[in-house]
Amino acid sequence: MEAIYEYDLVVIGSGPAGQSAAIQAAKLGKRVAMVERKRGVGGVSVHLGTLPSKTFREAVISLKRGTVQRSLEAIGVDHVQMTMPQLLERVSSVIQEEQQLIRSMLVRNGVKIFWGFASFVDANTIMIDSADGDRTVTTAFTLVASGTRPVIPAGCPDQSSEESPIVLTSDTVGKLREIPRTLVVVGGGVIGIEYASFFASLGTKVTLVERAARPISFMDHEAVDELMHEMRTHDMIFRCNENVTSIAVLEEPTRRVQVELESGKRVTADAAVISGGRQGCVEGMHLECAGLVADERGRIKVDDYYRTTTPSIFAAGDLIGFPSLSATSAAQGRIAALAMFGAPVSPMGDSYPVGIYAIPELSSAGATEQKLSADKVPYEIGVARYSEIARGKIDQTADGFLKLIFHRETRVLLGVHILGANATELVHIGQAVIRLSGGLDFFLSNVFNYPTYAECYRVAALNAYNNMRASAGE
Repeated sequence: MEAIYEYDLVVIGSGPAGQSAAIQAAKLGKRVAMVERKRGVGGVSVHLGTLPSKTFREAVISLKRGTVQRSLEAIGVDHVQMTMPQLLERVSSVIQEEQQLIRSMLVRNGVKIFWGFASFVDANTIMIDSADGDRTVTTAFTLVASGTRPVIPAGCPDQSSEESPIVLTSDTVGKLREIPRTLVVVGGGVIGIEYASFFASLGTKVTLVERAARPISFMDHEAVDELMHEMRTHDMIFRCNENVTSIAVLEEPTRRVQVELESGKRVTADAAVISGGRQGCVEGMHLECAGLVADERGRIKVDDYYRTTTPSIFAAGDLIGFPSLSATSAAQGRIAALAMFGAPVSPMGDSYPVGIYAIPELSSAGATEQKLSADKVPYEIGVARYSEIARGKIDQTADGFLKLIFHRETRVLLGVHILGANATELVHIGQAVIRLSGGLDFFLSNVFNYPTYAECYRVAALNAYNNMRASAGE
């Protein structure tokens, strides 16, 4: 006899993966419940990660270069000193609006929301520990999408109880009371490079410490090198190939942070942002009761459809590891919901876009030059610089560029890499062509609006075409 459950799906976590899975399952006519440990939906993406950091970025740009700055220049004031309250006020308003939107979508689709902490009793039974009292629910399927938290290095000062901390993570940057004059960022991943660029644009003297040869090393190296060049124009210092040995708070003569490096270097600053990776939030969930095991970073292993080793349990989002992007997490949640209920669905694949919202933006889809070289794939590149495009001159954004990578023999597009204004929007043209197995001939024959940044695609394609002819001796 088939078991009868209260719900067809219980989703643990309300971030992008959880939201997407819950709504997709509801659209399939399933009974869906969501358990969220915070008193607000959206997960880390809305409250602490993607949305706050990107809103912070736009606030920096608009306040520094937009209406406020222009109006002050009109009356003879050359510079306006930004304040953290100004920046964070905008962040807070966007978070509230997005949270309300997400909750309304969940409620409108009939998703039952439980506020509390979820843990497994067995593979089909969830215990919910909440302020309103504990209860258990049974479910045919479970999606674990509980997100991640920052990894704090051993010996790092604990300032979680401080009202005005100076050692922060990406989750706690909002606790800064004022813009620091100097800042050290430990870790050159996506979050580290983004916050480093934000504060450098505000006039903060930033030092970024990264243990690899360059930050965000999984991205196209040429694009990263140009991003570093742009950031150095704001007096930013990069300390690459460096390991941190200690982080201490100095109380005298003024309260500051001191970071010691393995090489013997020492960096002292008004504040530090620690962004050395993230840990899956699985503590206390009793995964073992459901037959699951997480690795040392709290990550759960899944297949291409996000099914764990326990058939009734799926996992998606940041806690399954790379790429840990809001967009890919949402896609993973939807795929998981379709797969668990037997609806037609294909794996996400690897041609998704990556967007890094530094100042300037960096975005890519498909293969990098270093990957193709390692795999011995013959390729040719074409580059278009914003300085060659009318729109770049109009917007005074001449420092950007777009690079296309084509297979030298088939002329199929293999990768697109963009640095500069609107990169995270512009990349989707290249992504679509990659997904549809298009190539050089599409760009050569297609018409792009003038003046637009999209015109870069045709210019880069023409450059690649000429490079191919030259390499063939024509």
